[in-house]
Amino acid sequence: MADLPTKAKVVIIGGGVVGCSVLYHLAKKGWSDCALLEKNELTAGSTWHAAGNVPTFSTSWGIMNMQRYSTELYARLGDEVDYPMNYHQTGSIRLAHSKERMQEFERAKGMGKHQGMDLEILTPDEIKARYPFIETHDIVGALYDPNDGDIDPAQVTQALAKGARDMGATIVRFCPATGVTQDGDGWIVHTDKGDIACDYVVNAAGYYAQTVGEWFKPCGGRTVPMMVMSHQYVLTDEIPEIEAHSKKTGRKLPLLRDVDVSYYFRQEKHGFNIGPYEPNCRAHWVEPSDPMPEDFSFQLWSDDLERIEDIVADSMERVPVAATAGISRIINGPIPYAPDGLPLLGPMPGVKNAFEACVFTFGIAQGGGAGKVLAEWIVDGAPEWDMWAVDPRRYTDYTDQDYCVAKGMEVYGNEYAMHFPWHEWPAGRDKKLSPNHGKVLELGGVMGAYNGWERANWFAQPDDDTSEESTHTWNRKGPWEQRIKEECEAVRDACGVLDLPGFSRFRVQGAGADDWLRGFVSGGLPKVGRMNLVYVANAKGRIVTEFSCIRLAENDFVLITAATAQWHDGDLIRNSVPDGVTVTETTTERSALLVAGPKSREVLAGISDADLEAGWLSHQHCTVAGRPAFLIRVSFTGELGWEVHAENAEMPAIYEAILEAGAKPFGMYALNSLRIEKGYRAWKGDLSTDYSMLEAGLERFVKFDKDQDFNGKAALMAEKQQGRKKAFAPLIIDAGEADAPYMSTIWNGDEIVGETTSGAWGYRVNASVALAMLRSDMADAGTELEVEIYGERRRAVVQPDQPLWDPENARLRA
Repeated sequence: MADLPTKAKVVIIGGGVVGCSVLYHLAKKGWSDCALLEKNELTAGSTWHAAGNVPTFSTSWGIMNMQRYSTELYARLGDEVDYPMNYHQTGSIRLAHSKERMQEFERAKGMGKHQGMDLEILTPDEIKARYPFIETHDIVGALYDPNDGDIDPAQVTQALAKGARDMGATIVRFCPATGVTQDGDGWIVHTDKGDIACDYVVNAAGYYAQTVGEWFKPCGGRTVPMMVMSHQYVLTDEIPEIEAHSKKTGRKLPLLRDVDVSYYFRQEKHGFNIGPYEPNCRAHWVEPSDPMPEDFSFQLWSDDLERIEDIVADSMERVPVAATAGISRIINGPIPYAPDGLPLLGPMPGVKNAFEACVFTFGIAQGGGAGKVLAEWIVDGAPEWDMWAVDPRRYTDYTDQDYCVAKGMEVYGNEYAMHFPWHEWPAGRDKKLSPNHGKVLELGGVMGAYNGWERANWFAQPDDDTSEESTHTWNRKGPWEQRIKEECEAVRDACGVLDLPGFSRFRVQGAGADDWLRGFVSGGLPKVGRMNLVYVANAKGRIVTEFSCIRLAENDFVLITAATAQWHDGDLIRNSVPDGVTVTETTTERSALLVAGPKSREVLAGISDADLEAGWLSHQHCTVAGRPAFLIRVSFTGELGWEVHAENAEMPAIYEAILEAGAKPFGMYALNSLRIEKGYRAWKGDLSTDYSMLEAGLERFVKFDKDQDFNGKAALMAEKQQGRKKAFAPLIIDAGEADAPYMSTIWNGDEIVGETTSGAWGYRVNASVALAMLRSDMADAGTELEVEIYGERRRAVVQPDQPLWDPENARLRA
């Protein structure tokens, strides 16, 4: 057993598949001076009882990248590290009972093709040919993935561990970490065997991640947002027909998933492994009567077959030969869940030089990719792919235990659910409310959650169908369609008002603020009394974030960013400012309204003492409805308009007055349509670290000749000389019933040439619009391409990189 070193570059707490993968990938990048601490034996947590399935399927671009990489790594890992592994790439068949499910599969197929995966759509007859034991009478089709399969969880973990050790990394087993102490910018990790000093620390503690996370709270951390579910799977006795089939074909049956009934069904030796995700699920370790034990290594809970027997029975009707076998064993073990079912992978919120690689619900499938991603984050400062989908900073302070339990159970009970664009999940709601929340509901607001903040997506009339069932469609048409159209037309023709709580606001002030900010962002700063957009790039020149920069005085700025970016951008700012520059956040103390449309000046004139003739991108303190307010002459709608910011207590009176003056309430869906017509980019959709500033068409926000050497300058200068590989462009699409979702594949004949980053129907231009990233030679205006929308290739025409609506911005500047 390895001795505990006194120093290491990185210390990883937790020896499951993810922790070992992080150690392996750090060593692969040349950081062999790293150590992993495991309280028991490697794999003692969720890893040891994991089923070991290794799918690539996801409708998240980042998750698909991560899982695809895992399959590629596992296929070569045994030979690479000289360790025997049972990895069966059997392929998988994912069954569909409905048109909507087939549309989801077509979308995943298109994304997979873009990533180089050969996914196929199967007919019922083709399913039967690949899986002769199946009943297909109620099946409309399936998605086939040739790279899917299963792996022995212990073997892959030990292979990663061996590879890491062979490259010089250290693994210390039976050595529980007991706490951490911050030491300057580094850390001291405490154990019963002594202390180990390090530059970086990683929480990879699986279902103990919340316990470990508490150690970081005195250093700026928070309670890790997670809970633990009981997951059962059933192992059957061996079946002669399955043994005969395997001997005849020389391979196992494909892994089967009936995602509408919610189970996986896998050949295990010559029997089956049946894994249900039942709606009647159970959370563990959430009540005082069921405390988390100090050590649950290599342990399971008692069987609870009643919870899953209906789904198991359904699976045996799907594959009747399974019913001929008895049940040999039921595995019932703990699986950690974050509130959205995706892991926490990336920088630890509020804590410098600490990272998380924990709360993996599908740790075997994602472990290989997770190690690559986190090693790049630690060593290079950023991963190859944009990984906001798993970034721990996507959650903020609303994730209390009740929320985590409610959302974890909702996700588990809907593990294979389709995530429709108009659907909002009902659990864990009303965590953060606008001061106008009651009034918004009274007006018919149909709400959505944005970083916990409740905002109206659209406004329903009394007879509109607002049921959850009505949203189970990928298509544009629904009760919301006419209302969104009316809201967009009100903003186009008259005046609309959007209640917008949750803007992230950071006031940066003090001697040196101006000079620091010039080096922090890629472009120039506004003059006093003005505002502009500024961007932060990473070392590769890719887009990290966007701020509205408001200059109050020479060294006094307010940076406003998206609600979802609160902890991401807050850490970015606080970790960058020099001594003497202070950062004050007012995200929760203030709220905002968007007032927009050709009659917005008229609406505000009767209730405000503001100078409403002040120019575009100006700002001022004033009163609205007799209440103190701050007006910014800017509009994300592309119409004449203002943002009205005020203290929470003042907002109800201001909102009421604006409504009484004739403004029509509009929601987030209308705003999305309006901003896409203008080509305005949205953070973590159109603006992500997958794209450089130049690729995104943002060169006007890069000031190459300023004195400050901003992050990414060298990379952007090289890209400017060599030419960008991708180019941003709006598209007008001859769409059918659905508009292009995020990451729809774009084709030129049989060649993939790009992807959409967002899409919606534009009610002012009366067309389906998408914002896209294209191979640069395909981005000329007038080029005809095809966008794959849920399996249908639709004609698209590239537009100039300018607003489709009011390209001269005359309406904005009116």
